[in-house]
Amino acid sequence: MDSPMPIMIENLGFRVWKMTGFPSDNRPVQTLREILSRLEQACCGTIGYEYMHIPDREKCNWLRERIETIKPMEYIVEPREVILDRLIGSSQFENFLAKKWPAQKRFGLEGAETLIPCMKGVFDRSSDIGVVSIVIGMPHRGRLNVLGNVVRKPLRQIFSEFDKKKPKDEDGLYIGTGDVKYHLGTSYDRPTRGGKRIRLSQVANPSHLEAVDPVVVGKTRAKQYYSSDSERTKNMGVLIHGDRSFVGQGVVYETLHLSGLPNYTTGGTIHIVVNNQVAFTTDPEAGRSSQYCTDVAKALKPCWFRR
Repeated sequence: MDSPMPIMIENLGFRVWKMTGFPSDNRPVQTLREILSRLEQACCGTIGYEYMHIPDREKCNWLRERIETIKPMEYIVEPREVILDRLIGSSQFENFLAKKWPAQKRFGLEGAETLIPCMKGVFDRSSDIGVVSIVIGMPHRGRLNVLGNVVRKPLRQIFSEFDKKKPKDEDGLYIGTGDVKYHLGTSYDRPTRGGKRIRLSQVANPSHLEAVDPVVVGKTRAKQYYSSDSERTKNMGVLIHGDRSFVGQGVVYETLHLSGLPNYTTGGTIHIVVNNQVAFTTDPEAGRSSQYCTDVAKALKPCWFRR
């Protein structure tokens, strides 16, 4: 199928060299050239936003004010150095495992190493606004990297799983598969850049990728109940998905639809989809009927919105 012709501003009857002033509400007069430049910055960059499906104009406007800013957000030197340091740590961790145990199954994070600085940034910001406990659920892809660099499970324990020999029974036969390094989780009180400490709990996950989703949400809800967190602002859940499993497994959709019910809600869960477009057996065009893997979440009605 041929791609549609791009809409050029000249096709709409405008001429770049003839652009004149254009009034806007509560803002100084801007030329069409300035308006065009601003729209390109907001709509044609490396980050895409979809929020117009939200059936509430006030919420859409709240998001728009923070997305379509006159001046795009720029990191100063120190935060950029922190992001780079975290990205290097993520990449070097994968490189070390690949060289040290090249024949072992690793479910590495190659191509998606930005997950690590992303998660650390989320946790730092969450701690700053009052979150004290975070429950994490994720599949095997990148799990060791998250355990080592984010949750800070001792590297000695992670590496020992690679060197550990499979146990044998009395007849000399191997017991089990020996791949528990991808299944187990851990907990740790992690210091943040804001000077606080936040409790991270990564839930153990079986081989069925998304089976951990309702477990994480249920554990988060339980923490809120037993800590009297009625406002649901101190305990939070974070779920990490693969792009294919997010649309291909029904437990994801079921968990999403329970998220807004009074007896199940946790006040909101952060979902991170690692969209490397390389599923285990399926190409992108054969994996779903929607344009994006996250379109399944558009079926939800935002129940509340905390500013």
